[in-house]
Amino acid sequence: MHSLVENAQWQWLLARRDDIAEQSIAEQFKTDAKRFERYSLAVDGLFLDASKQPIDAAIWSALLELAQGCGVSSQRDAMLAGEPINGSENRAVLHTALRAPNASAGWASAEVADAVATTRERMTELAQAIRGGQRTGATGKPIAHVINIGIGGSDLGPRLVLEALQPQADGPAVHFVANVDGVELEQAMAACDPEATLVVVVSKSFNTVETMANAYEAMAWLRRRVPAEDVLEQQMLAVTANLDRVSELGLDPSMALPMWDWVGGRYSLWSAVGFVIMLSIGPAAFDELLAGAHCMDEHFANAPLEANMPVWLGLLSVLNGTLLNRRSQAIVPYTERLSRLSAYLQQLTMESNGKSVDHHGKPVEVPTAAAIWGQTGTPGQHAFFQALHQGTDVVPVDFIGVVQPVAGERGDPLELTANLFAQSQALMQGRHDPALRAEQRCPGNRPSNTLLLESLSARNLGALIALYEHRTLVEAAIWGINAFDQFGVELGKVLAADLKPMLAGGGATSNVDGSTAGLIARYRQHSGT
Repeated sequence: MHSLVENAQWQWLLARRDDIAEQSIAEQFKTDAKRFERYSLAVDGLFLDASKQPIDAAIWSALLELAQGCGVSSQRDAMLAGEPINGSENRAVLHTALRAPNASAGWASAEVADAVATTRERMTELAQAIRGGQRTGATGKPIAHVINIGIGGSDLGPRLVLEALQPQADGPAVHFVANVDGVELEQAMAACDPEATLVVVVSKSFNTVETMANAYEAMAWLRRRVPAEDVLEQQMLAVTANLDRVSELGLDPSMALPMWDWVGGRYSLWSAVGFVIMLSIGPAAFDELLAGAHCMDEHFANAPLEANMPVWLGLLSVLNGTLLNRRSQAIVPYTERLSRLSAYLQQLTMESNGKSVDHHGKPVEVPTAAAIWGQTGTPGQHAFFQALHQGTDVVPVDFIGVVQPVAGERGDPLELTANLFAQSQALMQGRHDPALRAEQRCPGNRPSNTLLLESLSARNLGALIALYEHRTLVEAAIWGINAFDQFGVELGKVLAADLKPMLAGGGATSNVDGSTAGLIARYRQHSGT
């Protein structure tokens, strides 16, 4: 891999950074009649318009050469070949194998392909048995509710997908529980008949503190409310890599689905982590989700860099976030069905690429992952768009729209789409009328992408998620970092384990800093511990 800062194209871009930031995007449409066609791209049911970005032919050419020089193609190919590109943990990265229709055909080893196929078959059989009423609760009631207990990648992906595809849901109602404060779990249990509820616990280690705390509460609820000795064996399902732990807790090993160390949590919704997706929308629709993702995988693997949608998004992210130092990005979908997308992409991007050392353990010399945030479109217009249009920070935006509305849903799709297009137009062109007061003017020249989905189908959703997964790899390759570990997550967990006894009043605080000691004392004083 070659260093970004030593790359000749990067140095060329750096020398022109101020000019790139200041050149008028709107003016370039006047001098280039084919700008929209030049900087837009379609893949299956997705369409990307990148023409409102601060690029021209020379800048774009430099960025594409930068991608090649920084090893984007080789890193992509290494990932798809199953090489251990997660160097810090010496692991392959094979989430793409999970959605390949024939994983052995160039997408994974025979061993991995067999594991994926076997697990998919078990998922399908179990989902069909539950959906069809052959597999019931311990007292014979059909399963009508599912409580999915997980956190991070074990929660965000399935939650996003099921909210997006809710009109297709014809299986048991799914309730998600992630936070350890008990609120979500209490709400879920209150909404469910315990005799007709399956509890799914998703944890790679089956030791995740937050997940297991909620799991123990759910187990106690089932024991208390269901008059059957075998309620846990019948009404709990584990998704984990630690199958021994399943038996230790008294759960039925046949009600356990595997996870593997070659799939990171934030890339895992395509695996058994997505069992609740299959249970809700059915195996056929789940297969469509996988097919859309695989379509994007094929595109990423085979399209040249200059016509490769994930490469485009990755390069534009590096251009804005690293070269132009625009340190946040807004994700704004114009459909309430994608209201969870920004939270999902927040984890995908910031946990993957929020790194400060490179593959060799040396400090990265450029800014890496920008902060990801956002909200659905028209509510967002009345919340934070003021800052997008007139704030001192330039925030690149990804606008996401759906062309064909969901059949039967109310609303005005023309009004929604008009607002989407108008906001991207307004950010670019601004408002410069000299007759206006200064506070009424908008500077414009603020960049955005617009992604259009032909419809919010399972296939198009799968392609959209895979698009952003591959964008993450492109960014990491350019920055020279590992997108597939997350050691920064661990420190707070270790310290929390040390602090918990102190909060309970049983530990001395002399070995912690003054601020933390003061907070512990305050908590003890007012909590009664």
